[in-house]
Amino acid sequence: MTPSRPRLGRALLAASLLLGAAPVLAQPNLTIGIGGSPTSLDPHFYNASPNISLTMHIFDRLVEQDATARIQPALAESWRAVSETTWEFKLRAGVKWHDGRDFTAEDVAFTIGRAPNVPNSPGGFGGFVRAISRVEVVDPLTIRFHTAQAHPLLPTELASIQIISRHVGEGAATEDYNAGRAAIGTGPYRLVSYRPGDRTEFARNEAYWKGAEPWGRVSYRFVANDAARTAGLLAGDLDVIDQVPSTDIARLRRDQRLNISEIQGLRLIYLMTDFSRTDTAPVLVSDNEGRPLPRNPMLDPRVRRALSIAIDREALAERVMEGTAKPTGQWLPPGSFSYNPAVQTPRVDPEGARRLLAEAGFPQGFRLTLTTPNDRYPNDARTAQAVAQMWSRVGVRTAVEALPWTSYAARNSRQEFNARLAGWGSVTGEASYMLVNIFGTYNRERRTGASNNSRYSNPELDALTARAAGTLDDASREKLLQEAVAMVDRETAMIPLFQLVNFWATRRGISYEPRMDERTVAMGARPAN
Repeated sequence: MTPSRPRLGRALLAASLLLGAAPVLAQPNLTIGIGGSPTSLDPHFYNASPNISLTMHIFDRLVEQDATARIQPALAESWRAVSETTWEFKLRAGVKWHDGRDFTAEDVAFTIGRAPNVPNSPGGFGGFVRAISRVEVVDPLTIRFHTAQAHPLLPTELASIQIISRHVGEGAATEDYNAGRAAIGTGPYRLVSYRPGDRTEFARNEAYWKGAEPWGRVSYRFVANDAARTAGLLAGDLDVIDQVPSTDIARLRRDQRLNISEIQGLRLIYLMTDFSRTDTAPVLVSDNEGRPLPRNPMLDPRVRRALSIAIDREALAERVMEGTAKPTGQWLPPGSFSYNPAVQTPRVDPEGARRLLAEAGFPQGFRLTLTTPNDRYPNDARTAQAVAQMWSRVGVRTAVEALPWTSYAARNSRQEFNARLAGWGSVTGEASYMLVNIFGTYNRERRTGASNNSRYSNPELDALTARAAGTLDDASREKLLQEAVAMVDRETAMIPLFQLVNFWATRRGISYEPRMDERTVAMGARPAN
């Protein structure tokens, strides 16, 4: 029987309401506000957390790390050491690129060849593949990595290499990824648009091999100003924010409209001095009258130690960071593999700092500039200002130059800073990651020192790091790494300040799984029950 017109109208209205509601229920959208600025969609251009967080939406890895830095199968279903110098990975069948092509071992081989060789990279990924001497494609779903010596950390290191397609990536430059032409991955989201310094828009990959994500669209926005991120969350313009301002945490905890999640992070905030200028005076260092110094004072370990013990780390953690950081003398938190309990947090000693400066030939101190990003790490510029005051009190008159992250990163890669504030997240959860990439002698052929923009070099430390990397026994390897941690401390190769506690805030109705590696990704956000 044909329904009457009024009944038909009501039925069509009900159907249209259901259809209209379906996209909201089945494909809710998510808006994320991040405090660190990504600089590229090229997944191999810059080993920096904002870049990696962004590109993780598009590209997968053979091995991935969960929120507590434990490795899990991803594009590789399994892996095994078939000999001391050969790792075999079995790849997942049925995985498709966003353009519908099949994912195969040829894509992996192409990725391993490209990752350490991206032109103009300010800090690349060569350290993760440095051990691989040859790649063998056994069949479309089997690949073997041959190493010159035993390398037990290879699966962990490959968790930091995002896999790109050979058919799109061959001949593609970083500009092609930024333009979207080459930004085709196997990941949970497809690229819709990329506006550097502003936002990136993603659409859900309905054919994702893990199953479709709950968010139909993701707007991933760079909001540098702390107050603006908080205001955006409170106003409902943002659903998730990271780098929650320390000044707002207590207030946001009390707001029943919001949720706060936190975890002890793997990121160290530290200071690094310049080691690259050995025969001419650094541009930014002078005596107290402004005259260039005849030598680089930063090459003297007594000067570096003086600068370190002039710093009151407890005051930084309590006053500047407002309890969101923990003072440290090394780069991993207690309980981590290769954490060295013998390396203590340096005790503040202004008088001792003055004595060391005098012993090094600088009884009246000198002038320098401390450069810092002002939109990358929580309270980065405030921390630098506090350190500058502490250094000035012991005779090292310090000015602070605060820069946007994009400018800082580019200049840092050219060794333009004499002293700088930096951050490093040891995503492998052990000491070798920083030893290879930050303290390893810069060498493009050996793929060490990829992020060693201060050009520190210690052949003894390099040899110790290499011995540890080739040691299969975990206990023996940990002892070697702990010895390396102690060597860095004795040399004051860097000046550690504190380790961050990572915070996220979400509006009620959304949960976020906090990550030790501090990465902010839509895949960590879920509709709350």
